[in-house]
Amino acid sequence: MSREIRLISRPTGMPTPANFALAQTQLEPLQDGQILVRNLYMSVDPYMRGRMNAGKSYVPPFELGKPMSGGAVGEVVESRAKEFKPGEAVTSSYGWREYFIATPQELHPVSRDLQPLSVYLGALGMTGMTAWAGLNLVDVKAGDIIFISGAAGAVGSVAGQLAKLRGCEVIGSAGSLEKVKFLREECGFDIAFDYKSSPIIPVIEQLNLAALNGIDVYFDNVGGEMLEAALSALRVHGRIIACGGISSYNAEMPKPGPTNLFNMTTKRLTMKGLIVGDWLEQQGEFEREVGGYFRAGKLKNKETVVTGLEHAVSAFVGLFEGKNIGKMVVKLG
Repeated sequence: MSREIRLISRPTGMPTPANFALAQTQLEPLQDGQILVRNLYMSVDPYMRGRMNAGKSYVPPFELGKPMSGGAVGEVVESRAKEFKPGEAVTSSYGWREYFIATPQELHPVSRDLQPLSVYLGALGMTGMTAWAGLNLVDVKAGDIIFISGAAGAVGSVAGQLAKLRGCEVIGSAGSLEKVKFLREECGFDIAFDYKSSPIIPVIEQLNLAALNGIDVYFDNVGGEMLEAALSALRVHGRIIACGGISSYNAEMPKPGPTNLFNMTTKRLTMKGLIVGDWLEQQGEFEREVGGYFRAGKLKNKETVVTGLEHAVSAFVGLFEGKNIGKMVVKLG
């Protein structure tokens, strides 16, 4: 028997527990060529909100009444495939459940030498790879001044650390003084500001104060007001990494775009969209480079850990309430 989280209705606005169900399922007997895996950790990520809608996107929508999917790291319990042995650690897209059966092609082996294994969902997982790919997408290099929104999250905190390792000046925005302290003291950001601390001062003014000489690159995880502020602060020939827009994921109606979008023309800016799935062929290169930083102690993997599959939905909703610092993971094992 295995427990799993199913989507039972499509959210309008912010998801609520009523949109989900915790169910039990009986797994089929293992067949030749199959592997039984017990999940130890699962990932909750903002992009999953889009998959809860019915419309087409860059990833298929979750099916109603079926278990949801997402990043997970687990251990092989039983194997009838020569590629994997019991006790080995693997990552998969079979999150939101305790046990699952997979083929070798659906699993990615990882080393148990690195602890906690949840690092393979954070700095050394898809969120870390998203940060790495974003910097490569617009050729971030030494001397660049980069501004990162949502900087204390899973992607932003790694992007800032990797940019510092490249020799950049890094500015970040976050939603609390605790997160600002984390960015400055643990991630090495040069400047970080709490965009919620002074509602009287618009974000655009806070960024202009933080970046008196402007910025070369904007790593966008938020959209909305942050994107408008960055369009103001970007220098001529600046670059934008369009990674996410968490400020509008739960909007019931589309929000107007930036009022200063014409800066794209006057400043000759470049804006590129980023989907990490386009970079999977370079996963080995990412794991070598970023894994090397992690092993050498040059890269921190910050986590907010929630324990128990039954609390996975509240952990997911917590992403939109600013409850995580670094990667939000759910511990199952």
